[in-house]
Amino acid sequence: MSADLNIILPEILLSVFAMLALLVGVYTGKDRTAPALTWITAGVMALIGLWMALTGEGTNAAFGGMFLDDAFARFAKVTLLLSGAVVLVMGQEYMERRNILRFEYPVLVALSAVGMMMMVSAGDLIALYMGLELQSLALYVVASLRRDSVRSTEAGLKYFVLGALSSGLLLYGSSLVYGFAGTTLFSGIVAAAGEGQTALGLLFGIVFMLAGLAFKVSAVPFHMWTPDVYEGAPTPITAFFATAPKVAAMGLFARVMHDAFGGLVADWQQIVALLSVLSMFLGAIAAIGQTNIKRLMAYSSIAHMGYALIGLAAGTEQGVGAMLTYMAIYVTMNVGTFAFILSMQREGEPVTDISALNLYAKQDPARALAMLVLLFSLAGVPPMMGFFAKLGVWQAGIAADLVWLVALSAVASAIGAYYYLRIVFFMYFGQEGVQIDTARSPLLWGLLMGSAAVMVLGIVNLFGIDGIAQAAAASLVN
Repeated sequence: MSADLNIILPEILLSVFAMLALLVGVYTGKDRTAPALTWITAGVMALIGLWMALTGEGTNAAFGGMFLDDAFARFAKVTLLLSGAVVLVMGQEYMERRNILRFEYPVLVALSAVGMMMMVSAGDLIALYMGLELQSLALYVVASLRRDSVRSTEAGLKYFVLGALSSGLLLYGSSLVYGFAGTTLFSGIVAAAGEGQTALGLLFGIVFMLAGLAFKVSAVPFHMWTPDVYEGAPTPITAFFATAPKVAAMGLFARVMHDAFGGLVADWQQIVALLSVLSMFLGAIAAIGQTNIKRLMAYSSIAHMGYALIGLAAGTEQGVGAMLTYMAIYVTMNVGTFAFILSMQREGEPVTDISALNLYAKQDPARALAMLVLLFSLAGVPPMMGFFAKLGVWQAGIAADLVWLVALSAVASAIGAYYYLRIVFFMYFGQEGVQIDTARSPLLWGLLMGSAAVMVLGIVNLFGIDGIAQAAAASLVN
């Protein structure tokens, strides 16, 4: 038992901290403690992430294989913890200024992070569901944190109703898989599935589980919640939705497909490839008519999840490694982009209309240039890191004989470039109009510039992320 507890020590530490923070908030100054709690929570998450990155080694299993600690899980956990910490700090001033910073906010983010860590380490259907629900329940509340806003309340309600539907699909699929395999352990499922011809009941179970997982990564046709939640939730919470939960969901997707159904790649490969194609094209086409930058980023995230799914559809170690690299780069791009969106304001009020960026380059050339770099990277324009992220999944797709999927993704990428370049056009060649204020937050400025610098400097060797991701993939695909 002590060995098991040592393996789940990071999750225990973050859970205990979250409960202590809740007690401190309730019994002291409540919302007056929120700014300090936000910074402390971010610090704890960052420290746990760095500790795992520096000390984790080998593959360990706890509680009879229900919880797995391997290089794959550690890569995903470090990425989601660090991105969650940065987003917490990034949005603290924004929420405090608008009187929506509640002491529950950092606590809920920490608890959702525990759920995400459980998701990527799940080695059992029950553990998977526990992690998924812990993450989801916290995020339902966070999405509707702005209680006096109709849009925020609507976002939370839509997310809750559709999330409950996806959980039902996942549970139903899990019950079918359990009925076939006679066990909830992934190791037992993969052994039972490899014994002979694939049973029809198992295939139905896989399909229902894929539908539930596709909702979590906002893949088409289970994407319908994403634009409304992105637009309705406060911008710092939208930034959180666009980063850490996406990494966790993709990590869980890969974990289930390879650990539980690794011997049935041919059966689920085409389904994942179809989800990928639909996501890429809907995300690229639907974003063209958007004028709200948060809705645009929602459709952008749908498209990017489609590109990342190419790596998963490959069904190989190279594909999983490319997917992990893609997610790390995607999170970095989003941190910088949302730092810019948070700084968009006029007379102290947030602005989300793209037309407000008309001739922004004349007003603040440095910020405009940094945003241009990030938008080019999101569009996959070489030689930015975003291009190498796509190149990695394309190479994995070609190596797995999914040339048709790679070709279609190139077409979708060309279509998607339009709405990124349209923002650049507004900033540099737009018409004179009412301009947004020049933001004064040094933190947002630093994150925007730092993220843009990473997109440029990373073209040398991707900061070694690709090598670490491939090593992580090797621990999963065996």
